[in-house]
Amino acid sequence: MMVDELLKKEAIELLKKLIATPSLSREEDETAYLIEEFFRERNIPFSRLGNNIWSRNQHFDKSKPTILLNSHHDTVKPNASYTRDPHEPTVEGDILYGLGSNDAGGPMVALLATFVHYYYDSSLPYNLIFAASAEEEISGKNGIELLLKELPEITFGIVGEPTSLDLAIAEKGLMVLDCLVKGKAGHAARNEGENAISKAMKDISWFQTFEFPKISETLGKMKMSLTVMTAGSQHNVVPDECRFTVDVRVTDAYSLTETLEIIKSKVSCEVTPRSVRLNSSGISKNHPILDVAKSLQLKTYGSPTLSDQALMPFETVKLGPGDSARSHTADEFIKLSEINAGIELYAKVLKELKNNPKFSQRGI
Repeated sequence: MMVDELLKKEAIELLKKLIATPSLSREEDETAYLIEEFFRERNIPFSRLGNNIWSRNQHFDKSKPTILLNSHHDTVKPNASYTRDPHEPTVEGDILYGLGSNDAGGPMVALLATFVHYYYDSSLPYNLIFAASAEEEISGKNGIELLLKELPEITFGIVGEPTSLDLAIAEKGLMVLDCLVKGKAGHAARNEGENAISKAMKDISWFQTFEFPKISETLGKMKMSLTVMTAGSQHNVVPDECRFTVDVRVTDAYSLTETLEIIKSKVSCEVTPRSVRLNSSGISKNHPILDVAKSLQLKTYGSPTLSDQALMPFETVKLGPGDSARSHTADEFIKLSEINAGIELYAKVLKELKNNPKFSQRGI
């Protein structure tokens, strides 16, 4: 074991407190105080910006590259299918139940314990910054995006999310499109008007069948999904508007602006992106973390789901205890053994990077 067993237990106790404290996006102030207290108890200096808490290792040196250890402490709302109190941290055998236990409380406390483990290490060839960020679940502008403006330059990031301790070396970006088709109202009983739904069908069919020609080596094909559609006000009136929403998962084969330009050139509806800030992410083909993955026999993959990686303008990977399939589900849980294994794996990854000659030469 690399990490002290007491530190692991303290991390799990913090997770229980976080579960017991509601922390919906934009309402994370109370869990931020809990994380502050964790640092105070260990006499580790920290900073706070909004509901984001961060700290850097004791021997921080501006001349060294900096690794960011980041996860979030906000949660989604508990869904209606819960059979347990979502804010009652309950341990049954190896399982800890509670809202945010898996996404992403478990990964967050595991990264925090790893940061504390290395906090006093003067031999690190890199700096460490730990950041517990807010508003991840809504891709808010007062979370990691705000915090990065205050942090020293970051060269590499490890984002804590439930990946079953597999290493996500790339992640799809997201662009949500609001589309509008205009027609002309008329009485449904007569041959009049211009049906906006009928006009929309051609564009909807295009979104469902079009395939972008370039395919990412790590993330595969782009994906577009029609997710919301509204039209009409009553049964006997031909609708003059049809609105629909398209969820576009973007790979590193295209930028968000390129994707938007292609779409606008192919459809006749009005297309308005909600944002063009949630980019795809990943690492270069010769990044030292790939040596680490090989040494530790970690499975690597490209992730279809979004995290705060999308807002990080530097190379990142996603790694953590827990299972992504449990995220946002009723009676969410994580295994205690998963958290302990996550702490050990994070520590081993940082040790491998510390001893990697390619890392020293490249500075990541």
